[in-house]
Amino acid sequence: MDTLQTVIIAIVEGLTEFLPVSSTGHMIIAQNLLGVESTPFVKAFTFIIQFGAILSVVCLYWKRFFQLNQAPAPEDASGLRRFLHTFDFYWKLFIAFIPAAVLGLLFSDAIDAMLERVEVVAVMLVVGGIFMLFCDRIFNKGSEQTEFTERRAFMVGLFQCISMIPGVSRSMATIVGGMAQRMTRKAAAEFSFFLAVPTMLGATVYKVYKLLKEGGTEIIMDNLSALVIGNVVAFVVALLAIKFFISFVTKYGFKAFGWYRIIIGAVILILCMTGHSLEII
Repeated sequence: MDTLQTVIIAIVEGLTEFLPVSSTGHMIIAQNLLGVESTPFVKAFTFIIQFGAILSVVCLYWKRFFQLNQAPAPEDASGLRRFLHTFDFYWKLFIAFIPAAVLGLLFSDAIDAMLERVEVVAVMLVVGGIFMLFCDRIFNKGSEQTEFTERRAFMVGLFQCISMIPGVSRSMATIVGGMAQRMTRKAAAEFSFFLAVPTMLGATVYKVYKLLKEGGTEIIMDNLSALVIGNVVAFVVALLAIKFFISFVTKYGFKAFGWYRIIIGAVILILCMTGHSLEII
């Protein structure tokens, strides 16, 4: 991967990580368009540069991310419950993180295999796009809750597991999961951003560990500049994307993203079915 390809893929990551359009799917498409070979490093790169996007969430929401629950705990609460009450924000993130962590470890190889298939991405973009045309009508009725309970957090975590299929979108799955629990669009979107931090950090650490375990220390050192550039670009672009998304989705909902997914997915499917290569560079 040269510097231009590194920057383009990182821009795609930053733009799409927190939008309901599938960052993984778009990076797979971008790799095909750029003619980037799917090497072990490239696969790891697409996960490692998520660290830059993670930092953008922490930067934008640092006051809420580094917070303890100041409300008094119930008088009859046990020592453990008082402890969990104090660290309520992190406890609920942990609960939501568990399902994806377990399934991600169990089905890591199957997920990696799907990353090779751009047609899977295209199909899921279309299917997810069709769903998004109607999700506001289905889930936004009576959505007025702004506080996540332990049960709501766990349900969002189950929804997040669907996004292990490339093209589904972690952001879409978790936001819809929140709205299914009668959360407002804004509250669901912000919890999705917060949940991205442990989820993406865990995936990044696991991918780096696997690469190092398979003798990839030299690969990482040889491509260290690409990793630094990728993370910096993803961080800056993700900052802008988050600000845009919260404002847009609160006001207009998800229909525009649904049509975008359908169009992109349909174009990719047609190209695949007619035997055309996606490579343009």
